[in-house]
Amino acid sequence: MSGTELKKIFLNKSEIKAMDAEHKRKLSFNIGKYNDTVIKGKQQFENLDHARKKAKNIKWKTIENLDKYLTEFEKNFTQNGGKVIWANDAQEANDAILEICKLHQATQVVKSKSMVTEEIHLNDILEKNNIESVETDLGEYIQQLDGEAPYHIVTPAMHKSKEDVAKLFHEKLGVEPNLTPNELTLIARKNLRAKYTSAQIGVTGGNFLLADVGGVCVTENEGNGRLTTAFPKVHIAIVGIEKMIPSIHDLNLYWPLLATYGTGQNVTVYNTIFTGGKRKGEVDGPEEMYVILLDNGRTNLLKDPNVRESLYCIRCGSCLNACPVYKNIGGHAYGATYSGPIGSVITPHMKDFEEFKHLSYASSLCGNCTEVCPLKINIHGMLHYNRTLAVKNNETDFTENTGWKMWRLAMTHRSMVDMAGGSIKTKLVNSLFKNSWGKRRDNLHFNKTFKQMFSDRTK
Repeated sequence: MSGTELKKIFLNKSEIKAMDAEHKRKLSFNIGKYNDTVIKGKQQFENLDHARKKAKNIKWKTIENLDKYLTEFEKNFTQNGGKVIWANDAQEANDAILEICKLHQATQVVKSKSMVTEEIHLNDILEKNNIESVETDLGEYIQQLDGEAPYHIVTPAMHKSKEDVAKLFHEKLGVEPNLTPNELTLIARKNLRAKYTSAQIGVTGGNFLLADVGGVCVTENEGNGRLTTAFPKVHIAIVGIEKMIPSIHDLNLYWPLLATYGTGQNVTVYNTIFTGGKRKGEVDGPEEMYVILLDNGRTNLLKDPNVRESLYCIRCGSCLNACPVYKNIGGHAYGATYSGPIGSVITPHMKDFEEFKHLSYASSLCGNCTEVCPLKINIHGMLHYNRTLAVKNNETDFTENTGWKMWRLAMTHRSMVDMAGGSIKTKLVNSLFKNSWGKRRDNLHFNKTFKQMFSDRTK
């Protein structure tokens, strides 16, 4: 699909959601609860600004030396008895997973919450190969039942109310209508418990990779990640190469930051470090563990110093919750795995820049995303860079180019500005912006030029 077609779809979806009062009510309610808890969570830090700067510096050091830390991780994880697979793209990752499934004659897979498996469309691949894949995170389970992708990096079903979920369970699972959240949770738990014990393979992502111990960290609030990795004989962790941090000792900084900015907690309920399959004397856990280190466009970000900083992201979702655009159009309008400000930065580089460059224009450049980022990532600066890159690559359309040329011509010639009196300016603006600004607004009326207004005020 061309960039023009994707842009048109994005604009159509955005317009529908922006005008959907019920959608905005649900989103506002859930983000409002998030904002209240984050304020409380930040109080655990004696010097929050210092913690954020330190976390950013550690990530800077890691990304600048990523090759060293990746090979160190591979060495240590392999020594622990695990197996490392390097995947350049989604196809290589999916082929490796299918090969492991074939080797172990797997017909069923259980999955803990993982955005990277959404990125490579793993569920679709497994289904095409007659392998059942079940999401075990409650939010992801809800989305899978509804046939939808995750709506948010941290809260997959943020756009659904409890009434929406009750209706969905009634339609898909045949349970009684209008059940309470507690009753719905118990039904999901009952259905999923049977899957944990019958699945041959458990699949997770990873919040952090630890170079010094060869460990994969999985952070969650429900315990589904631990169940996904405790019962199946094989555990596959698929992790983006940017999730690396140097040492296990850095977790005392990153775990609280992720919890605070992700959900407002002091620390997430379940934090697990996996260093391989179960060892002698251990009663549960997988017999084998694989880690798939995924590139899939991340080295495109790495090689460009102007957007390399985006690889510091710890996927807390804070920038989404702060973004005025995301809060109006929601996650699905973006048409990409990673939505919101950070998604608009990385998606054009990880995929096809020409096809997804329009996402970087879905921003007011207010800088709120940068302000709320726990690692102080310059998100709005990189959104501006993407726009600049589109211009340099001659990937902007005729209308945009002509508009900016006319604006520059007028702004650099005082006489032209003075010529555009009230009536001329009124006709020009209302004509040019009839289908954008003026679509749901009254016409603008200009009575005087700026020069006339300034003269009147300074007489």
